Parts: sequence; structure tokens; C-alpha cells
Amino acid sequence: MNTLLEPPSKNKTTVTEPMPTRVALHPFLAGMNPKQLALLTDCAIPVEFKKSQTILREGELANRFYLIESGQVMLESGEGFGDPVIVETIGAGDLLGWSWMFPPYVWHFTARATEPTRAIFFYGTILREYCERDPSLGYELFKRITPIMLKRLQAARRKMLSVHAHGASLEPAVLESPFLDQEQDSAEDY
Repeated sequence: MNTLLEPPSKNKTTVTEPMPTRVALHPFLAGMNPKQLALLTDCAIPVEFKKSQTILREGELANRFYLIESGQVMLESGEGFGDPVIVETIGAGDLLGWSWMFPPYVWHFTARATEPTRAIFFYGTILREYCERDPSLGYELFKRITPIMLKRLQAARRKMLSVHAHGASLEPAVLESPFLDQEQDSAEDY
């Protein structure tokens, strides 16, 4: 079974609120109008990630995004150029994935859960169609995504400048999965 789309397990941390409530209460979407929230909810499903699970991979097709509800995700870059470098760590209340909205629709970072993480998965390809039909939705998402893009790209820039200016070494991403060679980003099918 595709673990990315499995329903949350029945445990103490499972969110019991219906999806429309979860979408409306996420800080990234605060203040959006009910019509826009309904369109977003139409593209949303709950997901959970295990510690060390790859959520998205740099250079691959960007066709989705996530709103983190709990847990922590490490953003890293530089795969293929030696050890990947940690760019930023994000958590509850954060957006994961903005590349689904902008051509060429390719991830700019790899994201990996550093602890069990619960999120709301959104089908970006469907949402792009909704944005074409309702430009106010696209503009609202654009206004919210742009500062996050800027923040993450500046974090990557600061890391590079630190290495160049001070000869500092970059903190490599530590991978703890014993099944890393077998791990595939199963979400690329969506």
C-alpha cells in the first residue's frame, strides 16, 4: 500500500477534526475566504511521515504541497554534489513545497521528516487548474507563498556565503534510514 496516502493511524496524536476544519485552521491559510478554503479542501488529504522518510526530492517533479500540522521536516540541498546540506528545518504551521506553483514544476530542495510528522497533502496539479479558473485563489496563494520562497532561498544563500566568506564547513544532512537504498519517493505518481 502507498504509505504516503495511508489514513492516519489510530493513536493519541491522530487529528479527529474533519478536513475542512483542519484546512481552515492551518496558519498558512488564515484569513482565506470560505470559497477558497472549499477549493483547497477539495484537493486535501491527511498524511503521516515516519522519521527519516523522504517527502520530496530535489530535481523531481513538483506536483503537490503540504501544510505541516505536527512534527519536523529538514530541507536540504546539493544532492549530487557531495553530502547534502541542511538549508532549514520547518515544523507545525509551516508550508512545505512551493515549486508546484511555478514552472518548470521541479523541487528545489529535498525534504525529509526528522521525526514523525503529520501534514495535509494538497494535489498541486488540480489546484493549479482551480487557480486558472479563479485568479483570486491563485493570487491569494501567491501572496502567501512568495515570502516563504524568499526566506528559504535567502537561507540557502546565507549558507553559501558563510562557506565562501569564512571557509566554514556546511552541516551535512545525516540520514538515519536503514532502508535508504530502497526508499523511493512514492508521491511522484500523484
